Amino acid sequence: MASASASSIDPKEVEQFSRIAAEWWDPKGKFAPLHKFNPVRLAFIREQALARFGRDPKAVRPFEGLRLLDIGCGGGLLCEPMSRLGFSVTGVDASERNIGTASTHAAEQGLSIDYRASTAEDLLAAGEAPFDVVLNMEVIEHVADPAAYLRDCARLTAPGGLMIVATLNRTLKALALAKVGAEYVLRWVPAGTHDWRKFLKPDELRGFLDGEPVAVQGPFGVAYDPLSGRWGRSSDCDINYMMTVTRDAA
Repeated sequence: MASASASSIDPKEVEQFSRIAAEWWDPKGKFAPLHKFNPVRLAFIREQALARFGRDPKAVRPFEGLRLLDIGCGGGLLCEPMSRLGFSVTGVDASERNIGTASTHAAEQGLSIDYRASTAEDLLAAGEAPFDVVLNMEVIEHVADPAAYLRDCARLTAPGGLMIVATLNRTLKALALAKVGAEYVLRWVPAGTHDWRKFLKPDELRGFLDGEPVAVQGPFGVAYDPLSGRWGRSSDCDINYMMTVTRDAA
């Protein structure tokens, strides 16, 4: 693993996902719920980036010339479609096994993606140039210091840029459905995937970014429809939600 000194790393969380790294691209494996969740995430990212950068929604590769960072990229489930949309993509994960899986799959698909076993802190320390878009999707609830982590991600966002954060709300409803229901009743994800105490309320995310030259919008709810078996946008933010963070132009 790269640079274990980084404060956001939670070794237990990294090990949890490293053990099942080979299953990232199996739509019927341990990450099956994430495969079902991916379409609504991708649509939201595309919609927000088109609006932020004024790109043509009819273009096949509307984001040519823009740099995108996916922090906590896992096996690359977001990196690959973002690359196909024209972004120059960098995927970063604290797990070397995840990065190995992501790199191998991208090569098999003929995609050029810059994958690194690293952290947000390490990128900042190395003087990495900021990115037009930073994806922070279902990661912040797994780090040791969410406030420091989110500020670091905001500082990796270029002036005029966009960060998208997706996470789980710390509500009793989320405890019942996203923790107990998903892990122990429905067994959608392995037991121990989440710690409800590390779920975050939208106002906490806002508070983490106090003092940063950014504007925070949302939350935007996401909910699962058991009748259709699909995820979609929702006014209900009690469990899954997303927020956007835009950095002031220079």
